[in-house]
Amino acid sequence: MQSIRFAALVCWTMAGNAWAQNANAARLGMFEGATDVGKVSHAGAVEFRPQAREYVITGGGANIWGNVDAFRFVWRKLMGDVALTASVRWQKEAGNAHRKAGWMIRQSLEADSPYVDAVIHGDGLTSLQYRKMKGGPTEEIQSPVKAPAAIQLERHGDVFTLSVSRDGKVYQPVGSLSVVLGDPVYAGLIVCSHDDAVTETAILSNVDFESLGQAQTKERVVESTLEIIAVQTGERRVVYRAKRRFEAPNWSPDGRYLLFNGNGQLYTIPVAGGEPKPLDTGVATRCNNDHGLSPDGRWLALSDQHDGPSLIYVLPSTGGMPRLVTPRGPSYWHGWSPDGRTLAYCAERSDNYDVYTIPVEGGTEQRLTTAEGLDDGPEYSPDGRYIYFNSERSGLMKIWRMKPDGSEQEQVTSDSGYADWFAHPAPDGRTLLFLSYRKDVKGHPANQDVVLRIMPVSGGQPKVLAHLFGGQGTINVPSWSPDSRSAAFVSYQLVVP
Repeated sequence: MQSIRFAALVCWTMAGNAWAQNANAARLGMFEGATDVGKVSHAGAVEFRPQAREYVITGGGANIWGNVDAFRFVWRKLMGDVALTASVRWQKEAGNAHRKAGWMIRQSLEADSPYVDAVIHGDGLTSLQYRKMKGGPTEEIQSPVKAPAAIQLERHGDVFTLSVSRDGKVYQPVGSLSVVLGDPVYAGLIVCSHDDAVTETAILSNVDFESLGQAQTKERVVESTLEIIAVQTGERRVVYRAKRRFEAPNWSPDGRYLLFNGNGQLYTIPVAGGEPKPLDTGVATRCNNDHGLSPDGRWLALSDQHDGPSLIYVLPSTGGMPRLVTPRGPSYWHGWSPDGRTLAYCAERSDNYDVYTIPVEGGTEQRLTTAEGLDDGPEYSPDGRYIYFNSERSGLMKIWRMKPDGSEQEQVTSDSGYADWFAHPAPDGRTLLFLSYRKDVKGHPANQDVVLRIMPVSGGQPKVLAHLFGGQGTINVPSWSPDSRSAAFVSYQLVVP
């Protein structure tokens, strides 16, 4: 009789567990748990609508910001890379402008945990928020596109990317950054009322939780994305993406195509997108990322090292046999003079890197800088009055400019928070675009958190145009559209093969 009772108890327990699991699945769908994180006065709730793939989540809490958070979290544990997608709408149109709903990937359920989220606010603001260390401050990258829009939060190792979509089909990047979160993490949907005295309800639809695999860092491959950014709005558009490294886009003077390099080869691609086509560069089969089209679009200057150190060549823009311009190396091309008669470049001579110019037909090179340390990235202003370049002579890499003969050298950027590289004046001569690293980063390495910054040529405070994972290869060479409204660049991810 005792064994019969025990068997009955086991069956009842198993049936109870199965019922609980089914009830939990009915309530939570793909998720494992639902929790109020932090100090929340009014408990949250969640309802799963399987046919509509919707989650109706009610949450309270004062905020997801600062050093601690308070919100409703519907979560599951995650190992590896992931793409999280959802559309967000509020049950009531009226409400706190700062209420938030969206996706979050979080180290723990503690209120001060490191995290990254992709959220839509009550007033439509869409942003990538993050806390890099336990108890540290919260920061954000704001999207130029407001709701209604679908959001996507991707994790590739330590790099997180927010993308948005107006139609729920085509997603365009907003920004990327690195936050170190060790597996397992908590990933799920969040709602915060931004007012602890009340709760707010959000409806999250088209929810998708796509695993992208697991890999050690050494097993990852580079994924490159060629993008175009509108300078006035900050909106980004993907032109081409591939799991290989390519770099340094130029924009053709007629605005029809982009030119970039990869694996020693140059490629062209229509601005609207498509498949890249290789450009015939003759014996130049080890091209690096220093190349650019002449102002009239007839010629192409490139740097190549098929015959030893990097040397500068010129060839027809449609392809052909290159003609050597600089017999001495290493030399790295960076700019055409507006009249197409002179090339500006960085070269190493006597163990020092400086800025030089040389006639496009060849001849004697002219040294323009003599400061100790690296002077690099020279590019002419459209009116030919200045050559912009980057120099570390002040102790921190900054943007400088000088007259074309090397006189009147003056510093252009001076803020201490960034190291600035590769200044590109817009064709209309009004705006300067450049790449900035954290000030503690030496050189211009690849695979870093970087920003694109712009400032008026006439002077002023630089502002951040885009946050991305990149660096070497992002905008080494001139990349403005002919109408000065957009710029091309390359961003990167380290992804599972």
